[in-house]
Amino acid sequence: MACDDKPWHGHRMSNDVAYPVFRSPDPALALSTARRLMEFGRCEHSEVSAYAELSSVAEVRRMAKAMPKGWFRGASELEEFQGVPFEEQPALVVGVPAGGLPAEAAAFEGRLPVEWEIWDLPVDSVEDDFTAAIGPNVGLINWESLQWPDAPEAGFHGESKHAEVSLLFNTHTRELDGPTGDHTVLVHVRSAVFDGRQRNEPYAHWLAAQVGLTVIGPAQRC
Repeated sequence: MACDDKPWHGHRMSNDVAYPVFRSPDPALALSTARRLMEFGRCEHSEVSAYAELSSVAEVRRMAKAMPKGWFRGASELEEFQGVPFEEQPALVVGVPAGGLPAEAAAFEGRLPVEWEIWDLPVDSVEDDFTAAIGPNVGLINWESLQWPDAPEAGFHGESKHAEVSLLFNTHTRELDGPTGDHTVLVHVRSAVFDGRQRNEPYAHWLAAQVGLTVIGPAQRC
C-alpha cells in the first residue's frame, strides 16, 4: 500500500517530504533517537499513531495479545467486494478490534498480511509497548502535529502542518518496503520544489543538527 493511503497521511492540500536521519538495528535506540527529535517539536496538541503489517496468523495473535487496543484489517482485492453491501463483507476485511479476530485459522486464508493500526493517541501512550511488540514485522510509529521552530539563520520560518517524525521498523522507506534488519528515523518538512530542487531540504538538515543528527539519505516523498 502506498504511503499516502495510510491513515496518518489523510487528505492535504500540500505535501510533506521526509529525510532519514538515523538508522540502527536496535529498536530501543531507534525509538529513543526518534523521541529526541520529536521532543524538539512537541507541543500541546501533538499526537502519535502506529501501524504494522503482520505476515502470519501467529504474529496476528501475538500482536492482539501485546496491543489489544489496536484495530486489525485483513488484505483483500477490490474486485472481491464490488457490488457487495458493506454489512455483508467479512468482519476481518472491514476491520475488527483484537477481541473480534476470528478464532479459526482458515478465516485468514487470503487475508495476509493483516494490518494493525492505532491512531491519534497522546504522545508517550503507545510507543514503548509497540516497539517491544513489533518483532520482525514491518511497521512504523508516526508523531504528528509537532511544531518546528523558526530557523532565521537558515531562512526558515517554522512549520506545523508538515512537522512530523516517523520511526520505520524493519524497513527503510515510507512505502514500507522491506523487510530490512534495521530501523530508520525520518524527519518531515513541507515539500517546496522550485526548478526541480527541494527548497526545504536545508531545513531538514538544520532540524536534524539541533539534536545531534544528520541527514543520511535522499528525500522520501508521498
